[in-house]
Amino acid sequence: MQASTVNLYSLTYRESRTFIFAALFVMGNILLPQLCHLVPNGGFMFLPIYFFTLVAAYKYGWQVGLLTAVLSPVVNSALFGMPAPEVVPSILMKSVVLALSAAYVANRSKDVSILLLMAVVLLYQVVGSLIESAMAGSLAVGFQDFRIGIPGMLLQVFGGYLVIKYLLKK
Repeated sequence: MQASTVNLYSLTYRESRTFIFAALFVMGNILLPQLCHLVPNGGFMFLPIYFFTLVAAYKYGWQVGLLTAVLSPVVNSALFGMPAPEVVPSILMKSVVLALSAAYVANRSKDVSILLLMAVVLLYQVVGSLIESAMAGSLAVGFQDFRIGIPGMLLQVFGGYLVIKYLLKK
């Protein structure tokens, strides 16, 4: 697929916009999981807590992405008990890997495409699954997103592309 030019930013912690955007993306990562959890096993299947972390980091840089990655699972767990406190560390780890991967790819490519987002999602899932496997002592647990979460990965790639390319034009 042809890559398409889009405005990508690298906001810093010195800018108030960084915290405003992070707060908005955290809210998105609170609302989207609530909607997905209306479907049986929707959280496991759609991986909604990662969606706005991908968008935040890719569009606005690693600092907005990292704030979104860390705050989203912590706030969700504190407010709704989802994710369950015992899985928060593995979700945090995957979220951080996602934020850093997305920001790196965006910064290097200066562009967005389906293939670039697919590379980001595969990178964070493989690295995150390996680390999660080590944390859990089980490959099956670590790689469960590849058994259950394919719809969520597709949502991240295609939905993320649409949001970054068309909804966040500036």
